Amino acid sequence: MRISLYDLSVPTFLQTVSAVGTFLDRTTRHCAETGADLEELVQARLFPDMAPFHFQIEALTHHAVWGVEAVKTGVFAPPPLVGAMPFADLRAMVGRAATALEAFTPDEVNNSSGRYLDIDLFRPVDEENASTSIWAPRALAFTSETFLLSFSLPNFHFHAVTAYNILRSRGVPLGKRDYEGRLRTRSV
Repeated sequence: MRISLYDLSVPTFLQTVSAVGTFLDRTTRHCAETGADLEELVQARLFPDMAPFHFQIEALTHHAVWGVEAVKTGVFAPPPLVGAMPFADLRAMVGRAATALEAFTPDEVNNSSGRYLDIDLFRPVDEENASTSIWAPRALAFTSETFLLSFSLPNFHFHAVTAYNILRSRGVPLGKRDYEGRLRTRSV
């Protein structure tokens, strides 16, 4: 079976973005039912040195939408981070990401196969002591395929599962199936 660049990326991003939207909806209902403060979750972290919930949502939408956009344009240029915002705005951001992903066509993504894509990231010089290290630019050279498969998808899933884990650690009743979302099974 042949699989295309589109098949590897857009439906995979959509599956998890849709799941994130669903567990954000469940979180809203949970807070309404229990009296928990929904807005406190925006700043929630798993550990003090990890980014807060709002960052996880922004980062996962950036890696999904702007990851595919980078394949098309050859430039990874997500918008600047907004920062803390109301929980409802984070949910809306996830909805906009799903809409943007649904707009990509197989031809426009597949026609970008093999494109060179170079990005500059800032990384700590001392990875083991990142919080106190000097940060320096690091250029990374990719093809469309290696960018999606080794950079955007792993980062996307990291931020999605971290958002899930933050909510779970705050008592939101979520399970593995909530994270998986709608599986893309074959017809029998």
